[in-house]
Amino acid sequence: MVLEGRLKAGKSSPLVKKLDELSSKGSVKLFTYTLSLIFFFTFILLPPLVGIIENFGYIYEVMHEPLLMSRANNAILQSFITAFIVSALDLAAALPLAWFIVRSRSRAAHFIDTLVDIPFLMPTAALGYSLFLFWSSSGGLPSLFGVDSLVPPGFPLVLLLHFVFSYPVIVRVMVGELLNYREVYEVAARTLGARPLTAVRTITLPLLKPGIIVSYLLAFARSLSETGATVMVAGSWENGPVFLFRLMEMSEREISSDVKNGMLVYVSLMLILVSIVIFFLISLLAPKIRFPIKRVFPSLERRLSSPKAVRFRNTSSLLIFLLIVILPSIFLVFPMFKAIISGSSNPTIFSSSSWGDYWRSMIISYMIGSLATLLNIIFGLPMAIIIARRKMGVVSSILRAIVNIPIIVPSIALGISLRLFWEKYASLHDFWVLLLSHTTITYTYFVASMAAAIESIPQEIEDVASTLGAKPFTVFRRIIFPLTKYSVLSGAILVFTRALGETGAAKAVARSREFWTLPILLVSWIKDVEVADAQKALGAGLYMISSFIILLALRLVERRRR
Repeated sequence: MVLEGRLKAGKSSPLVKKLDELSSKGSVKLFTYTLSLIFFFTFILLPPLVGIIENFGYIYEVMHEPLLMSRANNAILQSFITAFIVSALDLAAALPLAWFIVRSRSRAAHFIDTLVDIPFLMPTAALGYSLFLFWSSSGGLPSLFGVDSLVPPGFPLVLLLHFVFSYPVIVRVMVGELLNYREVYEVAARTLGARPLTAVRTITLPLLKPGIIVSYLLAFARSLSETGATVMVAGSWENGPVFLFRLMEMSEREISSDVKNGMLVYVSLMLILVSIVIFFLISLLAPKIRFPIKRVFPSLERRLSSPKAVRFRNTSSLLIFLLIVILPSIFLVFPMFKAIISGSSNPTIFSSSSWGDYWRSMIISYMIGSLATLLNIIFGLPMAIIIARRKMGVVSSILRAIVNIPIIVPSIALGISLRLFWEKYASLHDFWVLLLSHTTITYTYFVASMAAAIESIPQEIEDVASTLGAKPFTVFRRIIFPLTKYSVLSGAILVFTRALGETGAAKAVARSREFWTLPILLVSWIKDVEVADAQKALGAGLYMISSFIILLALRLVERRRR
């Protein structure tokens, strides 16, 4: 009765009635799904693959460059070493905080839960500069110790940066897993005399293993992909994305075009192939790993389960979160307000050519982010339905796997492969190349989140609705969409956020300075010693605050819908 009432609720406009009728025709459904598949293969999957394959011959140009090859191989190795270390540190530090948010009865847990999104909502270019100012400038934390730099640019500062922007990913995934987890087995074990730590270690963590693996993989992918913020804090140290970024900035006098293209193809191909292999191996082997050690240590676990030990764990995780993650992330606000109060940049903020470039780049960034989000919703939703409802049988399972490729591949490597493909079409405007690259980078976020949401709705509900005479479009707008609308908005926010912060792919495909996105411009400003520090802080701060306000508003809408 409830389902029947929902199907009949409200009056339909003539347009909606027409769409209802069209949706029942097999040819219309076939056209919709086919169009989604064509979009995926034509604009998402094939361009980066074809771009690499067509330019594979350039690799032979770098075989006689041993020094450059050695530098490239070392950079590739550093990418994966950093990602492995950062993901492990993230998991060790974020899991206790996720546990505190879900299990704590303190009101502070809700406040902490809100703060977790801050590093994720910030453009990474602004985040990288904020961490640089906090750890490595005389105006930040080093001033308290009377030194110029507490953590100098290089590998340690890169680790801190990658830890900060991938930390929220772990927390968000594990909070969701813990909210869905039923404590019945854990409670039963404690009723039988097991210490809390013993019950968690031997029962809860094994049951949460799928979520732990997924969160680790997401943090790993996030570390591999980041470029713009890493360039700001890397110093002379290099990983794969930093090496590619610096290589693209080299002039013809420094390196020939053939060698340059060969090295771009080689490093991009290696990053893509190794990333896919590692993700496949982790996905295949990690579920077979049994943890933790089943042996019980009564005396040690009794002490570690005591209220004092629990308070120490919670306090430590909160201090790491506030002092290592949040404070460095928002530190940029202080030099920004200092620049505003001092008026050092205010007279020229609306008139100088550099600020004119800034406002143009900001408009481009928000336009690209908005349009990429719209394209992913329009063409990604049918793909999510194909995957979730297995519309194509075994092919749907294959699509589920290959749809994840854009999120696995480092974004700058993906951007270079897209550049190699789209540069053949010189008539294609830079704006559209940027839009297509950002759509490719963000495609997985929307499709994966929507497929998971649709899968959570029992197929039987749709079958019953169809039995009651509902057309496919009626089933979607009356049942599927109302039950998944918060996932639509959440996926859209993920796409928009990722597009706003993307630097590597944007740098790779931007052929003209006139169509730089704001992250590229900010990286250029921050690396330029002739640009005043006040201008750098104000530019990054304005982007941070404007993005945060927009995304916070979207989050509030999402929570209200939920």
